[in-house]
Amino acid sequence: MSKGKGFFGVLAFFFVVSFMASSAFAGNACIDCHKKISPGQVQDWSVSKHAANDITCDVCHGDGHKSADDVDKVVLPDEHKCAECHEEQFNSFKKGKHQFGWTSMNALPITHVEPDELMEGGRGCGGCHNMGIKSEAQKKEQHAKGYRYQNNSCDECHTRHSFSKAEAQNPKSCQQCHMGYDHPQWEMWSSSKHGERYYAKLQGALPKDAPAPTCQFCHLPNGTHENRTAWGFLGVRLPIQDKEWADAQAVLLKALGVLDPNGKPTARLEAVKAVQLARLDQKSWETEREKMIKRCTTCHSERYVRDQFKMGDEIMKKTTIMLAEAINIVADLYKDGILKKRPGQPFAYPDFLYFMRTDYSAPGSDSFKGASKNMSYIEQVLFQMYMKHRMRAYQAFFHVNPDYAYWYGWAMMSKDLGEIKDLAAQMRATHKK
Repeated sequence: MSKGKGFFGVLAFFFVVSFMASSAFAGNACIDCHKKISPGQVQDWSVSKHAANDITCDVCHGDGHKSADDVDKVVLPDEHKCAECHEEQFNSFKKGKHQFGWTSMNALPITHVEPDELMEGGRGCGGCHNMGIKSEAQKKEQHAKGYRYQNNSCDECHTRHSFSKAEAQNPKSCQQCHMGYDHPQWEMWSSSKHGERYYAKLQGALPKDAPAPTCQFCHLPNGTHENRTAWGFLGVRLPIQDKEWADAQAVLLKALGVLDPNGKPTARLEAVKAVQLARLDQKSWETEREKMIKRCTTCHSERYVRDQFKMGDEIMKKTTIMLAEAINIVADLYKDGILKKRPGQPFAYPDFLYFMRTDYSAPGSDSFKGASKNMSYIEQVLFQMYMKHRMRAYQAFFHVNPDYAYWYGWAMMSKDLGEIKDLAAQMRATHKK
């Protein structure tokens, strides 16, 4: 065959394929309309496996919506619709920590005085914490507030309407949520040796079969949707045998409101259990630790991995002891009447779950009036020590990022402690008895 005939043959083949594809979509009222209204959605769907398997709009969205006059009749599918075809992934997701994103956000005492636009509108905490299968009552409440587009967790990683598996397996799909103030795992991983090898491999600087661990390789191996870590987000676990460490962690648990100032469990402990924020028995902690050790030994020797994790646990201990010293300094200010318990605050004790605001509420709310008088800068510094700098110190250690672990974590915790001591001395010196 001549080159000319070969070229025209290939051209004819692509013409036929294109014609068949366009014919398959022609006459579909949804596609014809949405090519004008939301062309990006149509384009995403057209390159998806759904389109290739003739899963058209009505399969997921129903056929009740026909025109601009009945938009409210369109079904916005939740995870159960996805489960009709992807049951294994759905059941796996239900067991993992992502399932508790929405529940954990709404369990926080500060959530309900934050602007709705940040919590439920998808441009703040709700943009990531949307994840989690909602009850019918929760969905109804969302709809009543006008938030119609946050009823599905699957599209957090497999963005609609392409729903690409390859996209979800790209570490950048994790970046949207796992970055920033209190959980900069993306920054830690991408600038670690693991991340460097991943990018080197992409650029052809490493052989195609060279190990280059991604977020998914370590935390969601073999396509599982169930993810969990040994230490959990709060960086606490039970039991701890080391007395100095256990005493320091008890102070931290008081600041988290899980224990009251006298060391007795509170209702928050049940909330922590419900969303699996911490491993509360030795077996559950060891289960997650052994799973991760097994994953790490894909590349490293078991002895090396266990030694590294042991050092990580020591960092957890040392940061907890340093943080407890700072918490006790602020708690003593409450004890001596220099700091006052605010309305809604459960105890005269620092409370990390009120975040950096302490008592600053949204303009227009009842709690906003006079709120600035109750602001406590020393508690802002204490919260930063916990939620920003301690997170960096221990998360960076487990993500193998030395710069974050030291300069952005441990060193900044030391600086916070010094500032807290100075602020407490000033407050005591100027306090009017």
